[in-house]
Amino acid sequence: MKLKDPAKRGDEMPDWVGDKQKRLAKIQHAKAALEADARLPAEEERRIEAEKEWQRQAEGRKKPGKPAAPPSDQPDPKSQRNFTDRESRIMKSKDGFVQAYNAQAAVDAAAQIIVAHELTQCGNDQGQLVPLIEAIENNLGSKPQLALADSGYCSEANLAALEAHSIDGYVAPGRAKHATAANGKIGGPLTQWMRKKIDDGGFETPYRLRKQVVEPVFGQIKQARGFRRFLLRGVEKVRAEWAMICTAHNLLKNEAGEKSARRRMGGNA
Repeated sequence: MKLKDPAKRGDEMPDWVGDKQKRLAKIQHAKAALEADARLPAEEERRIEAEKEWQRQAEGRKKPGKPAAPPSDQPDPKSQRNFTDRESRIMKSKDGFVQAYNAQAAVDAAAQIIVAHELTQCGNDQGQLVPLIEAIENNLGSKPQLALADSGYCSEANLAALEAHSIDGYVAPGRAKHATAANGKIGGPLTQWMRKKIDDGGFETPYRLRKQVVEPVFGQIKQARGFRRFLLRGVEKVRAEWAMICTAHNLLKNEAGEKSARRRMGGNA
């Protein structure tokens, strides 16, 4: 058992902060990591553009408009690196920009239990819809018949994936108004079709149920149980922590459901 040193307050700075050489090494390491982070998306963008160019040449087409500037391998001048948890990322929230992870949850509409969960370092939700759908099938042994998701998950690729999985999807199209090529960008033909699908449903559209299915779960976790921040560091540990939070939610939901059932049985006796 380790006892706290009574001479320390608990808010002391790490030892390396006071050492010039160690501090410089930390900064250089962070700079190298930022440069590596910038190279990966640039390489991926070049790969995608090369595939598109090959396809255009195979079809005898030329890329319209002026040539786009090549992707930069250099990090954005405003890029930052967190020394407390270098695997976390700066993300935009309703309260501004925060150092965070992106916690995901798929919720059953009838029981309000979490049937799949994930946690990522990416602030964008678009890449998480298909993994959640696949996780639901792995966890429950069957895929969902209906899927509701907000505009953060809307992309041509995601809508095509829902169709390929034979899932009746309702994904908010956001502010997209004009159709573009089916290249994954919001505003493509599938996105426009989704907009029409939701609009045509009017008040009867299943999408109206999304908030009352998912939002109460996050409200119960954050407000009722007071879980406002992760206590661990590192994406794998935080992912495990989120799994524990989701499990606790399901256990408490199950307990509440059993109590409610007992009350109903007592009232009918």
